[in-house]
Amino acid sequence: MTVTEDERMRRWRLVLGGGAADGTGCGLAGADAQMDAALGALYDSGGDGAGGSGARSAGLGTSAPRVARWLGDIRSYFPTSVVQVMQADAMDRLGLSQLLLEPEMLEAVQPDIHLVGTLLSLNKVMPNAVKESARSVVRTVVADLERRLSQRTRSLVGGALDRAARTSRPRRAADIDWDRTIRLNLRHYLPDRGTIVPERLVGYARRGQGVQRDVVLAIDQSGSMASSVVYASVFGAVLASLRTLRTSLVVFDTSVVDLTDQLSDPVEVLFGTQLGGGTDINRAIAYCQGLIRRPSESIFVLISDLYEGGVRQEMLRRISAMTAAGVQVVVLLALSDEGASSWDRENAAALARLGVPAFACTPDAFPEVMAAAIQRRSLAEWVERERAAADA
Repeated sequence: MTVTEDERMRRWRLVLGGGAADGTGCGLAGADAQMDAALGALYDSGGDGAGGSGARSAGLGTSAPRVARWLGDIRSYFPTSVVQVMQADAMDRLGLSQLLLEPEMLEAVQPDIHLVGTLLSLNKVMPNAVKESARSVVRTVVADLERRLSQRTRSLVGGALDRAARTSRPRRAADIDWDRTIRLNLRHYLPDRGTIVPERLVGYARRGQGVQRDVVLAIDQSGSMASSVVYASVFGAVLASLRTLRTSLVVFDTSVVDLTDQLSDPVEVLFGTQLGGGTDINRAIAYCQGLIRRPSESIFVLISDLYEGGVRQEMLRRISAMTAAGVQVVVLLALSDEGASSWDRENAAALARLGVPAFACTPDAFPEVMAAAIQRRSLAEWVERERAAADA
């Protein structure tokens, strides 16, 4: 669609904020003037919407009623994606996080995963009067993530478990996968008899035998990992709902907290975390080693930027021992849509030398990573294929 000169000037006027030096010569009225006032409240110096020279600069005041009204206004004027950016700017650039401790603010904000991360970081200082409102915000975001992620996770992980459990020697007729057996033996079809002679059978080795895999999720809850903590908690709840998996979830900073007994409710898991603080990955791995009873049937997922405040060599030794024992180890530098902003490259390289690639993973790709781990496929090859596909 061709943009007219008038429309181009209108857009520049909204970006620059008006004033004698903006150079657009464009005036605004009606809805455009209201949008401009909302932008000016956040980005114009002084917060009065009357921009000076050049582009807008931060200037939203810190009066809770005023900010609450502004949050309601921007939801009226802008799409959700823009609202989320403006909220993040207000919280991160202008230091308004403390205002979230007031109920009227929580009622006005647009719930999203970044807001959940901010609320979790304030959890320990949050007044009781605000906690239920905060839980409502978190519950809304978690419910949306579960709707988005659960079906595909169950499908891919469940399918991988089925394939991993197949055998060429099913013990009973009920254990035979007839569809795959017929496909495998089509070349042995006898036309005169109208039948197939199955030289090879495909069946389920573990049908009815309960848990097939043990999954241990260890989540770094340092402040930079906020989005990863939210996504991992949701995925932990989904994995725990699969009867053929035994799922454990551990969060850590310099201490370790086992939240496995709360996996049925990811909101409770999230409020059991404490974002911020130091990091002792080695201590967390040591605890998780104690949860692993069947190494060859276990998957250990470490979600961390790998900035280790504990004993680095001991951490690497433990990872090496786990892989040698048969544990499938997965290291994710981030589990979020934004990827990993920074990570300890020296530790990531050391893990790669142990045959354990460390990589960032989007929530949409996580079910595929888990399916690959269950089938014991090479994660290094999976990462290379994903990178090649992204570059194509």
